[in-house]
Formats: sequence, C-alpha cells, structure tokens
Amino acid sequence: MNSLCIKTNDDNTLKYLQNEFSEFNMLNVSFSCNEFKLYKNIIIHYKGIDTELFYTKLATILSYLVIDNFEENIIKNIIISNYFYFDKAEISNIIELCSENLCDDEFSLSNRQLCLFNAFYDYITTHHSIVLTGFINFRLYEYRNLLNNLVDFSVNEFIIEREYLEFISLVKLYVNSQPCNYGTVHIICFDFDTILLNENLENIEINRNTLNAKYLSDVTFSDNDYILNTLLNLLPSKIFLHVKSLSLNSEFANTLKLIFEDRLQICSDCNICNLYKNISINHKK
Repeated sequence: MNSLCIKTNDDNTLKYLQNEFSEFNMLNVSFSCNEFKLYKNIIIHYKGIDTELFYTKLATILSYLVIDNFEENIIKNIIISNYFYFDKAEISNIIELCSENLCDDEFSLSNRQLCLFNAFYDYITTHHSIVLTGFINFRLYEYRNLLNNLVDFSVNEFIIEREYLEFISLVKLYVNSQPCNYGTVHIICFDFDTILLNENLENIEINRNTLNAKYLSDVTFSDNDYILNTLLNLLPSKIFLHVKSLSLNSEFANTLKLIFEDRLQICSDCNICNLYKNISINHKK
C-alpha cells in the first residue's frame, strides 16, 4: 500500500484536498483526516498497482493547490520583500501587472504547474509525509524563481509606465503653456516611412538634432521621438495623423492624443490616407 500524509493547519487547504480526494477517480483509493497537536493531517492511501498514475494525480492536485490557494500571497510577499520602498498604491499596481503578465508564455499556467508538479512528484515518491507550508516555503526553488522573474519583469514595466506618464505630463505642461505658432500639420504613418506635411501638403523637415530637442524620451531615440520633437518645436494648432491601421500605430497615436488632446485628429480613410496607401503599395512592388 502507498500512503501520503499531508500536514497542514490551514482549513482552506484541508477543504481543497478533501474535495479533490473525493473525486480522485481511481480504484483502491481512500483518505482520512486526523487532528494532532501540531498539525491537521489528511492521509491518502492507495492499494492498487499503478503507483506512477497515483503519484502523478497526487502531484497534479498539490501543484494546483499551490496555484489556487498560495500563489497570490507568494507574489505579494516577493514584492514586499524585494521592493519594500514602494508604497501601497504602487504595490497594488505591481500586483495587477503581475496578474496580467501571468498570461505571458514564460509565466504561463502550464509552466508554473510543471515546476510545481516536478517538485511535488520527486518528493512524494520518496517520502511518506509532507509538511505543506514548509515544503512551499523551502522546496519550490524553480517555481519561486519563476515568480521572482515575474515580479522583476512587472516592476520594470511599472517603472517604465510611471516614467512614461511623468514624461507625458511634462511635455503636456510645456504644450499648454506656449501659444500655437504654426497652422496645420499632417503626419503620414505608413509602411515605408513617416513624413510630415504642412496644410499645403508640402514636406516639413523632421528635426533630428538632439541638441535642440525640446523633449525626447529617455527610453529610445526612435523616429517617433524625432517627430514628437519636431511637433513641439512647431506647436501647430491642428494635427492630422494619417495611419494605415489604427491598431498598428496605437501607441504613438495615444501618446500624441495625451499631449495634444483636441488638437489631434486621427484618420485612416481620407484622400490623403488613400493617396499614401497607394504609394505604399507601389513602393512594395
């Protein structure tokens, strides 16, 4: 007979395991619960011959137990321990980012569950009892490393987003404090290039001189940064952003919208758009 005694003092964990063991879906399996001085024990027994399947199912249950009942607190504790200098609101934002990033391939449910499964399977096939809290705190090296990477990745995202918003706020303050000194500017964003035109559809030179830049992003000196710098030097009264697809240029469009607000109009199906769509097609040929 193969048996495993799981020791815990957490009532939610006991209920979780009791529900899972009640639906274990294998013959010759039984379980019992006992309360001792230090721990409440749930013991599962198997009298059959397919021990590999028994331990596989058991390790799977335990791995999902950690994800369902412990993972959120583990992530919070990592953040509080490693990034204690953030305030409560910032920690809350980072936790939200962690939840979103759990959908990424690197941190996916299948990857996390596999880390947990391997740790539990290796242990329960060679031991007859497991102190659950101790195992979670001290034995899940690969899983905790994965969550550490998740937190680091999310914190980096948070810092970049915060710097981005501070950058937008600074640029917007500059724009709103200065009078418009130019008329209409058309921004043409298509596959082959991004160009600026005046109201007569004549080319406007993009200012790529960083020494005279009003503002440039700290992250990268991309073409969009230079376009933004040119707009900040011109301070037009109206900006038309012509794009092939709104989804392809959404980040740049959102940045311009945050800065220039009602001065900006976005379109993807006007005479100018259609003209440059045809030019883009011919350029590819």
